Amino acid sequence: MKTTIRTLEVSAHLGERVRLTGWLQQLRRLGGVNFIVLRDGWGTIQAVTEHEADLAPLSGLGLETVIVLEGTAVSSAQANSGVELHQPKIEVITPNTETLPVPLYKNKIQAGLPTLLDHAVVVNRHPMRRAVFKLAAGVMAGFRRTLLEKQFTEIQTPKIVASATESGANVFELGYFGRSAYLAQSPQFYKQIMVGVFERVFEVGPVFRAEHHDTIRHINEYVSLDVELGFIENHFTVMAVVREVLAGIFAELETRYSAELTLLQANLPQVPAKIPHIHFAAAQELIYERHGVDVRGEPDLSPQDERWLGEWALAEHGSDFLFVTGYPMVKRPFYTYVDPQNPTYSNSFDLLFRGTELITGGQRLHLYEDYLAALAAAQLPTAPFETYLEAFKYGMPPHGGFAIGLERLLMQLLALPNVRLATLFPRDMNRVSP
Repeated sequence: MKTTIRTLEVSAHLGERVRLTGWLQQLRRLGGVNFIVLRDGWGTIQAVTEHEADLAPLSGLGLETVIVLEGTAVSSAQANSGVELHQPKIEVITPNTETLPVPLYKNKIQAGLPTLLDHAVVVNRHPMRRAVFKLAAGVMAGFRRTLLEKQFTEIQTPKIVASATESGANVFELGYFGRSAYLAQSPQFYKQIMVGVFERVFEVGPVFRAEHHDTIRHINEYVSLDVELGFIENHFTVMAVVREVLAGIFAELETRYSAELTLLQANLPQVPAKIPHIHFAAAQELIYERHGVDVRGEPDLSPQDERWLGEWALAEHGSDFLFVTGYPMVKRPFYTYVDPQNPTYSNSFDLLFRGTELITGGQRLHLYEDYLAALAAAQLPTAPFETYLEAFKYGMPPHGGFAIGLERLLMQLLALPNVRLATLFPRDMNRVSP
């Protein structure tokens, strides 16, 4: 049997007969010259013929028919890839006679967001939609590669948990063999526990937030890239790791995903040698001074506040990134380390990427007695936390970590108008299919 090659390999076989498999993306008849465009998992290739008989196997069939395409590889300045196939031979594998919900042969999809999401099982075949998710794979690969080189260990923590105890976000309750359980809203407790095992850990996995958000930047299930490491000095140690991870991710995309970046016209950021940072209180003062909006005393930053700070970071520091440090303790979970200089604030941070929050992280408590005091101050019972607290009874180093939302990173990188366009099959308040 003749070896099947991929579209990206055709240029290495000029003058040879080659065999490809894929989907019929387009069939054009132009003044006696016929163009057959095949799409496989890596790209497209066109075949050219003046003989109508060569198209006979496709009679009565529609686009997205799965085919075998053989032909002689020939250099062509007119072809998008610089090469095309002559003297084609077509074999049908899976015929399609249905009309597609959205045309896939056009350079851009002309459809609204509901149509794109309703028919994602087909629409995601489009080269531009596919490129988004190839970049998602690249982000995860760069994240893993960077951390593995720094001697981190990848872990997978449970997504079904016994207690809704982390606080801050609502949780989805499950029926679990006659009792209640919950979908994990983050791997936070487990990744802290695993610092006591491996010292440096990371995880790539789904998290679930039963929050009643219906915005362009929130979904109820997303992929979280989580990191936790021990023996830190403070949250600035963690921030230094954030910087290295981001640099590793974007280097991965630049090196291995240039075709997807070009197709999507992505503006890849430069990660500064040192990402600028500003304290939360100073950020609020800055907003007041520059925009006349008095947000001083507010416990959090609004999306507009983040945009203003992003503009300032770009103008003042030439940076697409800005750390905001020292968020008020009232907006941070009980396990967050208090700022020793001012207990109103915390040793925590958010990272803004082009004016939108991308990463939350910080230093955690590590002494058992401090956890008991923090739970008491938050008026939380200790019983639901007994397994978690056991790790701290028996010696935990100063530690901290952070989490990156994969889909929000892609949204900001690609300037997408809605995070759902960076999500393979979004789950939000109104959508649980496809």
